[in-house]
Amino acid sequence: MSTTRGLEGIVATTSSVSSIIDNVLTYQGYEIDDLAEHASFEEVVFLLWNGRLPKESELENLKAQLAEHSDIPSEIIEQMKSYPLNSIHPMAALRTAISSLGLYDAEADVMEEEANQLKAIKLQAKIPTIVTTFSRLREGKEPVSPRKDLGFAANFLYMLTGEEPEEISVNAFNKALVLHADHELNASTFTARVCVATLSDVYSGITAAIGALKGPLHGGANEAVMKMLNEIGSVENVEPYIRKAIDNKEKIMGFGHRVYKNGDPRAKHLKEMSKKLTEITGESKWYEMSVKIDELFTSEKGILPNVDFYSASVYHSLGIDHDLFTPIFAVSRTSGWLAHILEQYSNNRLIRPRAEYNGPGKQVYIPLEKR
Repeated sequence: MSTTRGLEGIVATTSSVSSIIDNVLTYQGYEIDDLAEHASFEEVVFLLWNGRLPKESELENLKAQLAEHSDIPSEIIEQMKSYPLNSIHPMAALRTAISSLGLYDAEADVMEEEANQLKAIKLQAKIPTIVTTFSRLREGKEPVSPRKDLGFAANFLYMLTGEEPEEISVNAFNKALVLHADHELNASTFTARVCVATLSDVYSGITAAIGALKGPLHGGANEAVMKMLNEIGSVENVEPYIRKAIDNKEKIMGFGHRVYKNGDPRAKHLKEMSKKLTEITGESKWYEMSVKIDELFTSEKGILPNVDFYSASVYHSLGIDHDLFTPIFAVSRTSGWLAHILEQYSNNRLIRPRAEYNGPGKQVYIPLEKR
């Protein structure tokens, strides 16, 4: 029996949701560059779940359904108030709240296709409300209810701040959501599929995926990038900081990817957004520092930035707390997780790999008094 550490290069299933072929990321056959430039996040949600772009009436119907189900139960809000708000990471709060959400869905364990599709809409609609509710509660503020007249990206920013966002902020956030929506069989997606392959419910699948995303080797890299930028502080400090890190063999977050060997195709879109937003906020130093780190580290190590690197300064420029970066990743990636969950249910087989044993050989039980 041969083994591969981390299942690297192992093909574990077939899927039509997304692909990474020759360094090109596609959702249901549509290249990410095309979608990032033209699509709304709601269009991408429909595409991932249905395998095609929506007609105008279908898109309006999806938007209406997302708006209809965007409120969260008052019991969840009260439960969140009891969390140790100032001592836990938002990802822990999100994981717990999503799990609890299943308690308030009478059809949580109903496995018919129509019921699962409705649960997908409910989860996609409610996860931004949960993230923004937690953010406001820990600031001592009351949650802001979602508005039915705002799109998905605008509503998130509105619920976070209580103010209707400017168009450039909405466009930037929409693009970030599109870029993060799915990414083939990554760790959290695989976790979700393993979970629901047992015929566990959708809420369990999303909770499991969030648990996997919470780890710093999957989610959290953009939060670490912003921490690094804060530590560097200025463009002048970039070179000594990065050279010291290279000399000490320290990991520079936001660079490299197990799948992409010639650079992450999503990074250029976030780099462009970072430039625009930091100019508007008068804090171009974050973009300038990022570019200098990119140029220096790429020339020294030959490793290119991934999607997390420039998303850090994008989210910072939108006024988003740094520890909310990974929950925002989850808000977007829920669309992909749900697409994979629905696909798994449609042609299910229990996922049960084997492990190569490397423990001791045959042993004989010794009575307790003789050990």
